[in-house]
Amino acid sequence: MKTRTSTHSQLAFLAMLVIALLAPFSAGAQGLATVLAQSGAEAAATSADGVVEAVRQTVLSAQVSGAVVELKVKPGDTVSAGQLLARIDARAADQSAAASRAQVLAARAGQEVAARDFNRQKQLFERGFISRAAMDQAEAVFKAAEAQVAAQVAQAGAAGFQSDFYLLRAPYTGVVAEVPVVQGDMAMPGKPLLTLYDPAALRVTATIAQTDAAAAAGPNVRIELPGLSTSRIVPVRSTLLPTADPNTHTLQLRLDLPSNLKGVTPGMFARAWMPGAAQAGDATNVARVLVPAGAVFRRAELTGLYVVDAAGKPSMRLVRAGRRLDSQIEILSGLSAGERVATDPQAAARVR
Repeated sequence: MKTRTSTHSQLAFLAMLVIALLAPFSAGAQGLATVLAQSGAEAAATSADGVVEAVRQTVLSAQVSGAVVELKVKPGDTVSAGQLLARIDARAADQSAAASRAQVLAARAGQEVAARDFNRQKQLFERGFISRAAMDQAEAVFKAAEAQVAAQVAQAGAAGFQSDFYLLRAPYTGVVAEVPVVQGDMAMPGKPLLTLYDPAALRVTATIAQTDAAAAAGPNVRIELPGLSTSRIVPVRSTLLPTADPNTHTLQLRLDLPSNLKGVTPGMFARAWMPGAAQAGDATNVARVLVPAGAVFRRAELTGLYVVDAAGKPSMRLVRAGRRLDSQIEILSGLSAGERVATDPQAAARVR
């Protein structure tokens, strides 16, 4: 008798536990947020993949040979115009410059001796003690000494100018993108040492089809940066290069980005959107069904949402989603305009 009573007690406890667990799922859709699927019509837009580029990007290389003895920057550093970036061993160049300066001093000493001798010969010639030939010879020696001084000064200037080749400086204010060398590497003429770009001058370069050239030249071209901005960016300037690739029949479209964008770097993926060229009433005008982006969920390769019927009960429905337009997603099939959609798929999944 006690065993039967204990069994009934256990069953009652299990029944109460099941009821407690199912209580949240038995609630209706009274508090479920919904929205009506919107409908719109517009000409079919065209997109083209592109990449972010720097308008000013410079690969700095050495003009002379030597070992890299100092690197003052690393990738990601912001530098100003004229800032020292790297230094190459210039001991041989410094010695050559010092030798040139010494030769200038020697030439000037010889010039002073030639000048004094010329003045003495001139006085003797005026008094008639020397011939005209001796006077001309003294004048030639003096002018040769002057020319020697000028040549040595120019040579010393060239040696000092070449000493600056061993100092690598930033040509403009920018960001260091790459430093492919380390301290101790041998610098050679033409070998890249640093890559610098201007973050305030970026653009998107996209490859478009020849048939989209007219739409790309219009004022309604927009830029999409996936993962960085939910809204499309209005380019500062649009340039369609006047030459086409003879093999692919495509053109290059350059879209200058605003200078106040954050987190954008060269090499990022971008997409250029161009409006369709269809006229009103044209067959290319398509009706779109738009829902909030949060209403759509993805499970593996399936895309779906929850449609709420007249009784307020949500049911899952598989759909085919299109592109994202700001905070909304285009539904290509599986949903009609005017149907009510749950904005929170997780909350709708708990409703029974």
